[in-house]
Amino acid sequence: MKTDETYYCDVLVIGSGIAGLACAISAADLGLDVIIISKEASIAESNTFYAQGGIVARGQDDTPELLAEDIIQAGDGISNPDAVKIVAYEGPGMVEDFLVKKVGVPFSRSGEDEFEFAREASHSRRRILHSKDSTGKAIETALVDKMAEYRNIRAFPGFPAIDLLTIPHHSTNPLALYREPQCIGAYVLNNATGHVERFFASYTVLATGGLGRIYLHTTNPPVATGDGFAMADRAGARLINMEYIQFHPTTLFHKDADGFLISEALRGEGARLKTKDGVPFMANYSELGDLAPRDEVSRAMYEEMIKRGDAYVYLDIASYTEINVKKRFPMIYQRCLDFDIDIQKVPIPVVPAAHYSCGGVQVDTWGKTSLKCLYAAGEVAATGLHGANRLASTSLLEGLVWGIRTAKDIAGNFNGNKPYKESDIPPWQFPERVEEVDPALIHQDWVSIKSTMWNYVGIIRTVRRLQRAWADIGYLKNRIDDFYRRAQLVPMVIDLRNGVRTARIVAEAALKNNVSRGAHFIR
Repeated sequence: MKTDETYYCDVLVIGSGIAGLACAISAADLGLDVIIISKEASIAESNTFYAQGGIVARGQDDTPELLAEDIIQAGDGISNPDAVKIVAYEGPGMVEDFLVKKVGVPFSRSGEDEFEFAREASHSRRRILHSKDSTGKAIETALVDKMAEYRNIRAFPGFPAIDLLTIPHHSTNPLALYREPQCIGAYVLNNATGHVERFFASYTVLATGGLGRIYLHTTNPPVATGDGFAMADRAGARLINMEYIQFHPTTLFHKDADGFLISEALRGEGARLKTKDGVPFMANYSELGDLAPRDEVSRAMYEEMIKRGDAYVYLDIASYTEINVKKRFPMIYQRCLDFDIDIQKVPIPVVPAAHYSCGGVQVDTWGKTSLKCLYAAGEVAATGLHGANRLASTSLLEGLVWGIRTAKDIAGNFNGNKPYKESDIPPWQFPERVEEVDPALIHQDWVSIKSTMWNYVGIIRTVRRLQRAWADIGYLKNRIDDFYRRAQLVPMVIDLRNGVRTARIVAEAALKNNVSRGAHFIR
């Protein structure tokens, strides 16, 4: 193994979901040279690709004030007012101008000239644009196709970032110690060759998505191992609100389903939650019933399951709606049918699962982090929009808004100067003796992380559980970090190192906050 390639760009975007692609396209439009890297072999593989429900736009009887009110209420009162205002007033226009007109996303329509708006939990209006129940796939595919039109965007799929390059930490120049800490790119693994390559950039944008895979049950795809949170933390950037992990109430309960999401839009169309013996229960927990905020619904389900000793509850759409379920939710219908569940005739067995991180790398209204020349957008970023709990279908909108705003801010400040001297930044140093990786040990470490986070830092928490999690994850982190310094550098080792660090960050944040609010509930 060796290090022999060096790449240069104005903007390095790490991650290829809606935030990363919107940033790359917008930066390219503004004349910047962009490189976008992705850990998976397909540039389209991301959390965005698997999003079902939709993206917030402007409904027919909607206003920015109504949207802002819904966001703040769902966020349990601690949403950042500036972020809320930006999303409520600017976001729907960006959906129209960027996704519809520029990129050509095929959102579902109720007529030739009218979009079909859905309603989801905690929304006071029908304002969710969707592409049936595969909205993320439609958006991601359109963005990837659009990106391919640009000569000043270079895409590197199969190139997972290992660490952010920073000054003075990675500089061999002793005088760099007197400079303000600054991000200048990343060390990146080339999966095809095993080489570690340096990507130098005037500005770097983290758009790495979420962390759901640190939990035993999650809606997130395998890519969501918390990479951006861990890299930013190692580089010294500030993270906030990491205790607020949103659990999606409804994922398909089946041993082979792997956390398959049952969209909240089903409840928006009238579906109701029931116990295994067929009794609706959400009215006992919230005035909003089945359309209560996600944290309330998840806790209600958890309470009913614990009280009755059941492993799941039911979501029943067959008994409560006259819509054509097969036409409105074709992907969900077919996926459930694969497991012999005809949702037009019988209720769906569901359980809550880790879904979204409301916190992350703190950014301002333009995406700037606390580390110079490092920006963040999408789920990895903490704009403060979501407060203690995210309003449904605002995640794609937030990623779009901050992807575009980040690009605009970088272009507005760009002067062509290189904030680094390449000769001061050494190639990657491999250990003299490399320890071979045993996949069984990696798997067992992941089992420990996921089980600990699910049982101790899950839907309902206690101080004792959090103390146990903090200690156990801390011990495991030290062991994994020691192994990482000796191990062969392969993707599963990078993921494990990032996952355990992110788990420790979440556990520590939860332990420090003794106030129950939103998605952080302490009994």
